[in-house]
Amino acid sequence: MTTTLFTPAALGKLQLKNRIVMSPMTRSRAIGNVPNELMAKYYGMRAGAGLIITEGTSPSPNGLGYARIPGMYSDAQVQGWRLVTDAVHRDGGLIFIQLMHTGRVSHPANMPAGTRILAPSAIAAPGTMWTDSDGPQPQPAPVEMSEADIDHAIAEYAHSAKRAIEAGFDGIELHGANGYLIDQFLNTASNKRADRWGGSIENRIRFAVEVARACAAAIGAERIGMRVSPYGVFNGMAPDAEMDAMYERLMAELSGIGLAYIHVVDHSSMGAPEVSPVIKAKIRAGFKGKYILSGGYDLARANADLDAQRGDLVAFGRPFLANPDLVEKLRNGSPLAAPDPDTFYTPGEKGYTDL
Repeated sequence: MTTTLFTPAALGKLQLKNRIVMSPMTRSRAIGNVPNELMAKYYGMRAGAGLIITEGTSPSPNGLGYARIPGMYSDAQVQGWRLVTDAVHRDGGLIFIQLMHTGRVSHPANMPAGTRILAPSAIAAPGTMWTDSDGPQPQPAPVEMSEADIDHAIAEYAHSAKRAIEAGFDGIELHGANGYLIDQFLNTASNKRADRWGGSIENRIRFAVEVARACAAAIGAERIGMRVSPYGVFNGMAPDAEMDAMYERLMAELSGIGLAYIHVVDHSSMGAPEVSPVIKAKIRAGFKGKYILSGGYDLARANADLDAQRGDLVAFGRPFLANPDLVEKLRNGSPLAAPDPDTFYTPGEKGYTDL
């Protein structure tokens, strides 16, 4: 068996010690939306990965849609995240923060006073949202963003990117997948606008491109990646006839900005629709930076796809939850422990750091 997965790789100006990426995974341990010592321990335990990408972290109070998710805009959050980055760097790891504005995927019970649920169009996300105060609640219709709201949100991403570097992160990942704010602009199921932010492919990709451009101006494009989910249906997203063409155009724009990587979501291993090999190949061909593969990988498949040059890095998600030493277990062929779904989003150490 080849061992390509364990070889070093360049990412922008960084040198990764292996090609294993820890996927961003919501864990809901940020009490008061501020990272803490428990989170520092969790991420530090997984510093064997070539690159860690954190859980989704809001660049704005308006984007704190889920219970107990962290933010990256206040002094307290910067200080909390510094605990995390110090722990990872102390153990020889590298770490990017994933900036995730939840947009319409939200509920007021999970948000601070004075915030608003914003989205491209005033269309509620389907399903319910967990709240600590009242349990599952229907997701309300968001406020359709004005031009001023859009400009402000773009500026929030750039400000958050600067604060991330201040907190010691090696870079950022923009969450443009899974039905959150950037994806809400891309997708016709959530974007019914008739202005320059909706309708045509050029208009629907504009928000993603402008966020990437603003963040690149703030911290440098070589420190930025973006996660995308073509044909994803999570949070009420739906494919349309122009989807392939839209992602081809988006890749050309992001490549022109000089982003370090594109991270393609493929949840077909968990029952979601398959992302076609055709669009994956088009994204691979149209983007000059690194390509992060994801989706139920094991060692053999990871090495095979790397050797076939289908991607440059491979993201592992759930295997990292119960196996903080995943890299060594993969290297040694050791059996993997199974994670406990009952502890994925609960507060406290159980199923998080008590491994």
